[in-house]
Amino acid sequence: MNFSEVIGQQHIKSHLIKGVETGRIPHAQIFSGAVGFGLLPTAIAYAGALLCKHLPENQKKDCLSKVKKLEHPDLHFIYPVNTTEKIKKNAVSTDLIEEWREFVKTNPYGTLFQWLQSLGIENKQGNISAAEAEIMTKKLSLKSYSGGYKVMIIWMAETLNTACANKILKLIEEPSERTVIILLTEREERILTTIRSRCQAISFPRLSENDISEKLIEDYNLRASDAHRIATQSYGDFNRAIHLASNSEEDAMFENWFISWMRIAFMARKDREAINKLIDWSEEIADQGTEIQKRFLFFCTEIFRQALLKNYTVDNLVYFKAMDKSFKIENFAPYIHHNNILKLYEQFEESYYHISRNANAKILFVDLSIKMVHLLLQKNE
Repeated sequence: MNFSEVIGQQHIKSHLIKGVETGRIPHAQIFSGAVGFGLLPTAIAYAGALLCKHLPENQKKDCLSKVKKLEHPDLHFIYPVNTTEKIKKNAVSTDLIEEWREFVKTNPYGTLFQWLQSLGIENKQGNISAAEAEIMTKKLSLKSYSGGYKVMIIWMAETLNTACANKILKLIEEPSERTVIILLTEREERILTTIRSRCQAISFPRLSENDISEKLIEDYNLRASDAHRIATQSYGDFNRAIHLASNSEEDAMFENWFISWMRIAFMARKDREAINKLIDWSEEIADQGTEIQKRFLFFCTEIFRQALLKNYTVDNLVYFKAMDKSFKIENFAPYIHHNNILKLYEQFEESYYHISRNANAKILFVDLSIKMVHLLLQKNE
């Protein structure tokens, strides 16, 4: 993958290319933003520029081809893993390198959930364990195979556990010569402060609607009108755009859960027995995998956002239309307003955080349900 294949992000690409050309290359960098903004494709293209820059022209093509296939001996990857049918215990990144290459080839804008799903372990939590630190140290201590740079890309760096993060701190503080470490993260604040302070950070903005639309037309043969609609709905996230274009069945499941949840919540205003129904609903969601629960929480906040836009008549940005004809966003919208939207987001953000830390899902969703009922009943004054 080279920079021309990366969607949008012209300013960032120009900045990185200039750094390669001038030799001003930070040894440790953080790329932050949603994966759908293009962090991984950009990092791979950047790695290709670094690894192949010193080679004569007749060798660069082969070098870039190896980078694109993720097979260059001086390009290393670390990413969240867990045990699978193939790896029964103590899984590390190198155990699943072939699966990783196939995943990136298929969707370089893919999410952590999609990565775990590709491994058949979407109900498990992916993490980067302390064992990875030893592997990283060993790989980066080796002499460069091609005589140039060595590049290590750590994908979803917020999943570094504390032990691993502490162990790699020295690597980041005192890297070996001509070594570049790139941490990719959706949640930069969850990376140890001691690591963040030693890295040059680049924040990736959302992709433009035009860039997404053009790519959808080019790669998915969509009509211009459909591509524009999806680009608008994707909020600058190409992975979300792909999801919308493919009409995933997951949204139908999430919508069903959400509507059931809201109806029980409003019943709780007058019917004390509704609390028991909220508990039953919470048990059903608790039986799902952690990543599915997290994605559902994100789905809910997006519906709240759509309802808020509808409430304040920003109709040109409202795209949600329930598959369940009995649920209408215009009827739900009056309950989402300036007096409760920030508190709702805060509660869902907090729940997302605790789910990520393996909290008891049943207790968490019961607690969230009760708090949400009170917030939904707040008046718009």
